Formats: sequence, C-alpha cells, structure tokens
Amino acid sequence: MSDKCKPIYKRVLLKLSGEALMGDESFGISPAFMDFISTEVAKVKELGIELAIVVGGGNIFRGVSQAAKSDSDRPTADYMGMLATVMNAVALQGALEAKGLQTRVLSAIEMHQLAEPYIRRRAIRHLEKGRVVIFAAGTGNPFFTTDTAASLRAMEIGAEVLLKATKVDGVYDSDPATNPEARLYKTVSFSDALKNEIKVMDSTAFALCKDNDLPMIVFNMNKAGSISAVICGEAVGTKIQTKEPTRFA
Repeated sequence: MSDKCKPIYKRVLLKLSGEALMGDESFGISPAFMDFISTEVAKVKELGIELAIVVGGGNIFRGVSQAAKSDSDRPTADYMGMLATVMNAVALQGALEAKGLQTRVLSAIEMHQLAEPYIRRRAIRHLEKGRVVIFAAGTGNPFFTTDTAASLRAMEIGAEVLLKATKVDGVYDSDPATNPEARLYKTVSFSDALKNEIKVMDSTAFALCKDNDLPMIVFNMNKAGSISAVICGEAVGTKIQTKEPTRFA
C-alpha cells in the first residue's frame, strides 16, 4: 500500500470486536494490541477522513452467552455487556490520545463522568471537527448486539461504508481454520449473506445494511496498513453490498 494513497471514502465507521482487544491474551485488554490498533487508526486519520468506531465487550463480558450459563435474565446480562463496551471505549480513547489524536466517547447509556451521552448531531459535529468518535454501550437496548449498533450508528452519522475488522482475510465459503481449501469471497450480496447465514455479523445488522444500502467490508485487521488500504479502495477483504453479485476472489 502506498503511504500517500487517496481515500475513496470521506466518513467511515469501524467495528472492533471486544475479542480483538485481547490480542494474544486470554482475557481483558492487551496493551500490545491497543498500541497496534491506535497506530493503525493514526495512519487512517492522516488520510484526512472522518472516523467513528464501535467497540464490543466480549473480552470482558458477553451478555447472550452469560445469560445462557447463569441465572441472569437476558436483559440484565446484555446491560452488563454494554458496561463492558464502555470500559473498552475508555481504554481505546486513552490509547488513541497517546498517539496525539483527538477523541470523544459517546455512550448510549448516560454516565457523565466517563463519556458524553449519545446525540446524533453531536457525534456528527465531532466528526466534522476531525475527532475520532467512539460509540459505547451498543444501542443502549438489550437483545441487540454491537454489530447491530455498528450498522445503526453508521447509518445515523451518514457513513459511506461499514468496516468489520476480523482476524481472517474476509468471508469464506467455509471455515478456513478447519478447511484448508476454503475459498475467499471477493464480493457477497446481502441477500446471499442472509440466506447462507454467514456468521461474520448477525442477521439484524445485515438486514439493516441491506435495507439502507450501506456497503460493508470484512477484512483482516491484524495486517499492518489494512484499514488504510480498505479506505483507499484497494482489493482487501470481502465487500458485502446490496447490488453486488457473489463471486470468489
């Protein structure tokens, strides 16, 4: 990737899973990964784009699985998961600001000592001022994942694309971890993603993107420069789009 590539998007939303923040650790937040991702985000900001981030909480607490394993009801467990995303958002904010970036955390659950309340117009204004906006606490409602929150926030702020950062190169026709002959898709239609129950995001997130014609790119965030490459239109990852035919790389 060229260091001076020209971005094809002006406003982007990046979805980071909580599990990604663990890096090579088994739980919690990896300082090494936080340094890596903050460096990558700093490179992206040098391109002059407006960037928002939605972060998950699975490295600390995952509501749906915890509810299934304990006596907690689903709403209670989901709210606990939302609080985990706030912890991750504040940690990410610190890492980004250590790189000299201006940031704001906006939370769907109000907690004024840590974050601003989520207000759509305020979020857009922060983006226009060049700040990295980190959305925390999902949608603020139980039964919705942070993937769905990413789709919703992307549409609310007028993002041109939703970037789904993963640990693999994109969407495959089978699990590449167990099938060495798994084939990587270059493009996938949202209809096929829903029909084939592709698990890279939940079906509600796919449906929201499909209904509002918001393209999504799934890519490997562990490769240095990959976020910038996607934003500059390079052939990285898998693009999922309403009118895009499904085909292999």
